[in-house]
Amino acid sequence: MPSARSVAYARIRDDVIQGVHAPGALLSENDLAVSLGLSRQPVREALLLIAQEGLVEVRPQSGTYVTLIDPDRVREAQFIREAIELTSLASCRTPDPADETRLRAAIASQRRAADRDAFYPLDEEFHRMLLGLAGHANAWAAVSAAKGHLDRARYVGMSATRGVQDYVDDHERVLDALAAGDVEGAIAALREHLRFVFADLEAVRARHPEHFDGPPAPTRTGRPKRR
Repeated sequence: MPSARSVAYARIRDDVIQGVHAPGALLSENDLAVSLGLSRQPVREALLLIAQEGLVEVRPQSGTYVTLIDPDRVREAQFIREAIELTSLASCRTPDPADETRLRAAIASQRRAADRDAFYPLDEEFHRMLLGLAGHANAWAAVSAAKGHLDRARYVGMSATRGVQDYVDDHERVLDALAAGDVEGAIAALREHLRFVFADLEAVRARHPEHFDGPPAPTRTGRPKRR
């Protein structure tokens, strides 16, 4: 049975990532303890753990606040995720019939997702399954640990510039390429899929600048410089 601290950590962290506790919000230990049915001590310990990840900030004599979304930390988390997932995919074999059937079934479940709340856990499972094709399923724990800030941006940004089913289309393109033995095509499709978070991030930032830390990203004009 998980400890009270583990329960508090998982619930509060998820609520921060999913925007239940908005960026900048003051968190009350008493209110959290009551809502979770726990004492204040495990809640306090959980908040200290979450603060170590930079998702909340404990201010002496003031309280604990949900941090604003930091685009730099989002980019760092995205870098880690890409490095792991794309490297794994590069060593991936063509899925055998059983694996392909499982992945097609996962995509079919995503097609039935009506909103981001239903889609998000299915999305996570699909990416873990892709890692498993190359024998790297356990690497998903490392991805998850590194991407708390990325998850916040993905969750608030999902559907900002694209619908949920657009992301399912991406998954299908990755799988179609893998099933055809086109690993390079699968890598390109996965890279494009993972990087849509940046377009979503800027779209949400334009709508809700109060949720973000630091100045907005500079607007690019003209043609990009050749390197």
